[in-house]
Amino acid sequence: MTTRQPEVTVDRTVTVIRLGPGFESIEEPEIASLEQVLVGIVDDAQPPKIVVDLAHTKFFGSSFMEVLFHMWNRIKQRDGQFALSSLTEYCDEVLRITHLDRLWDIHDNPESAVDSITG
Repeated sequence: MTTRQPEVTVDRTVTVIRLGPGFESIEEPEIASLEQVLVGIVDDAQPPKIVVDLAHTKFFGSSFMEVLFHMWNRIKQRDGQFALSSLTEYCDEVLRITHLDRLWDIHDNPESAVDSITG
């Protein structure tokens, strides 16, 4: 089980989840415990508005994309909003290749993602 924890803040009404330097590479062995943490944050978010800041994440695979999809789906079921920010070049490319960039709002930084959600 991972001992790393994301940083969670609220900017206006948006819950911002920052995966810091400890999340440079998100590997398979930690996915289950990380998913538990992230889904718990999503489920607790009131209102259901989430930004995931991936500025430090240089690698993730399909299992983490499933975690993001699960988070998005739970938010969508609550009529909430979900966005990603600060993607590194590799992560941006992975989301473009899989066309997930068409499903999720992607922003250059968490501030612009929050601005977009709060309108």
